[in-house]
Amino acid sequence: MKTRCPCCGAENSLDALIAHEQARQSMWTLANIGGPMTQGLVQYLGLFRPSKSSLSQARMYSLMSELIPDIRAGEIRRNGQVHPAPVAAWTYAFNEVLTARDSGRLKTPLKSHGYLYEIIAGWVGNTPVEAVPAAPAQPAQQQAAPSSTIQAAAAGEKFKR
Repeated sequence: MKTRCPCCGAENSLDALIAHEQARQSMWTLANIGGPMTQGLVQYLGLFRPSKSSLSQARMYSLMSELIPDIRAGEIRRNGQVHPAPVAAWTYAFNEVLTARDSGRLKTPLKSHGYLYEIIAGWVGNTPVEAVPAAPAQPAQQQAAPSSTIQAAAAGEKFKR
C-alpha cells in the first residue's frame, strides 16, 4: 500500500515505513501526540529537508527525539532559563516558524531548533500575570453586618435532609 506525505508529497510503501525502525518510531510518536500540534510538527520537520534531497527517516527521528522530551515536559530551557511550553506554545511556534519561512525571513534548511525555541521563549503566554492586589481587610468593628439573605440561607441549612 502506497502512502503520500501531506506535507512534502513523498510517496512510500506503508510496509516499508513499518519495517524501518526509525520510520516506525516516528509514526508512532506522531500518532501519540495527536491534536493540532502534529501537523505543525510534521511541517516544521520538513524545514530541515535539504533542498536537493529528502529528509531521511533517521534524521526525522533524531529531530523528533530532540523535541519530544521538552514537549512532554511542557517546558523548555533557553539561555539558562526555564520557560513554560504548553501545547498552545508549541502550536503557536510551529505556525510562526512556517510563517517566517513563507515570508522569506527564514533560510532553510534549518540546522537546529534555536529559532523555534526563541519563539517559545518569547511566547505571549509566558508573560507573567500581574497579581491583583488584595483588598485591605476591614477592622472587625467596621465590618458590615451579614445580609438577611445570607442569614436566612444559613438558618435553612439546619433543615436539610
